[in-house]
Amino acid sequence: MKGIWCETAVIGGDGGSAAASGVRLEVQDGRISKVTAGVPPQATDQRLHGVVFPAAANAHSHAFHRILRGRTHAGRGDFWVWREQMYRSAAELTPERYEKLATAVFAEMVVSGFSSVAEFHYVHHRPGGKPYAEPHAMELALARAAAAAGIRLTLLDTLYLAGGIHSPLSPEQARFGDAGAQGWLERLASLRQVIAETFSPDLISVGAALHSVRAVPEEAFKIVARQLPADIPLHIHLSEQPAENRACLESYGVTPAGLLDRHGLLSRRLSVVHATHLSAEDVHLLGEAGVTAVLCPTTEADLADGIGPARSLFDAGAKIALGTDQHANIDPWAEMRALEYGERLGSHQRGRFSPQELLHAATAGASSSMGTPIASAIGPGAVCDLMAVDPDSVRTAGSSPQQLAYSATASDVTDVVIAGQPVASKGTHLRLGSVGSLMAEALKEFSA
Repeated sequence: MKGIWCETAVIGGDGGSAAASGVRLEVQDGRISKVTAGVPPQATDQRLHGVVFPAAANAHSHAFHRILRGRTHAGRGDFWVWREQMYRSAAELTPERYEKLATAVFAEMVVSGFSSVAEFHYVHHRPGGKPYAEPHAMELALARAAAAAGIRLTLLDTLYLAGGIHSPLSPEQARFGDAGAQGWLERLASLRQVIAETFSPDLISVGAALHSVRAVPEEAFKIVARQLPADIPLHIHLSEQPAENRACLESYGVTPAGLLDRHGLLSRRLSVVHATHLSAEDVHLLGEAGVTAVLCPTTEADLADGIGPARSLFDAGAKIALGTDQHANIDPWAEMRALEYGERLGSHQRGRFSPQELLHAATAGASSSMGTPIASAIGPGAVCDLMAVDPDSVRTAGSSPQQLAYSATASDVTDVVIAGQPVASKGTHLRLGSVGSLMAEALKEFSA
C-alpha cells in the first residue's frame, strides 16, 4: 500500500467535487483505494504540493503532426493547403523515426499533465503502400514509444481506403490504405492479438477508427457496422470541413452524421472528432445517440476550421471530450480555455461551460472515449493518475483552485503521477530527462 499526500486536491464525485486541504490517498495496484482529507502526511508518503487534479486524457492525437508546429505559418491558406504539408511529413516517416518522434511527443504530453492518449493512426505501410516486412511495424513503434514515455495509449487503428468520395487514394495517401474493409478488419484483429501479447493491457490497448466519410466508402461502412467487434472504441473525423458535407450530400443524399445513422454506427461507443459544421438535425442525431464529440479547439483555431456547436451538442445529450490533434499546443488547460472561449465568441455570453464541465471534458469525458478509467475528481476506485499545478505562479497566483482552468498552463504542471508512480516533475520526464532536448533530436530527422 502506497501513500500520496496532496497539499490541496480536487476530490469528490463528478459534478460534486471540491478542493480540500491535506488529502492523503492510499494507492494499491495503481488505483486509489481510500481518500482522507484534512490529515498530515505520513513519513513515507510521496508529497505533492500545489493543487492536485486528475491527470488529463488526450482523446485525439496524430503524433507525427508535431513535426509541423511553428512551420506552417509563412503564408495564407486553409486546411487543404496545410494538408499538403502534412502529407510531405508523413512521407518521411519510418518505424525508427516514428518511434523516436512519438516518444518525444508522448513525453511532452506527460510533462504537460496528460496520462493517456488516443492515437488516431493511419500511416500503416511503406510509401507506395507496400507493407513492412515486420507485421505492424508502425503500430508497434507507437506502442513502444508510449511504453517508454509511460503514457496510457489507445491505438486507434484507422481504416483509410479513398482519397475522397468516389476517388482513389492519391500517391501521397497510398501508405494509409488497406485491401478493403475486410482486409483492414483482419489486420486489426491481428494487431489486437500482437499488442495483447506484448504489452500490459493497462498501458496499451487497441481501438478502431474510420478516417472520415471522405476516406471510407459507404460499402465499407456496411461491413464495419456488421463485423467490427463491439468491445473496442470507434472514432471518426466528422464534418470537419464544409466541403466534406457538400460532397457527402451530393453523393449520398445525407450529411456525414446522417450516413453514420443510416448504417447504425451512431452509438455511445462512437466518438466523432471535430464535428464542426453540423446542421440542427445532425446535432439532434448525435445527441440522441449519446456519442462523444471530441473537440480539438487549438487545432481547429490553428487550421481556421471554425467553431463547433459544443454546447448545443452537450445539451442534446452528447458527451464532450478534448484532444490536441495536430499539437499546435500540447496543453490540457489551453484546450479547456479554448473550448469555452470559442463558445463565448459565438454566443456573446460568458460561462457557457463551467470550470467543472471543462475539467470533465479534459478528464473523464476524454478517457471514456478511449476506455481509460479516469474521473473528473479524485476518488476511490479511480486509477491514480494525477497532475499537480502550482497555484502561485505568475499566471495562477490569486486564482481559486476551482477556476484554475482559466489561468493555468502546462508550464504550471509541477508533478505528474501515472498508476501511482511519479513520472514527471517540474517539466522534466523522470525517465527520459529533458523533453525539449528529446524533441529537438527527434525533429532533426525531418525536413518539413
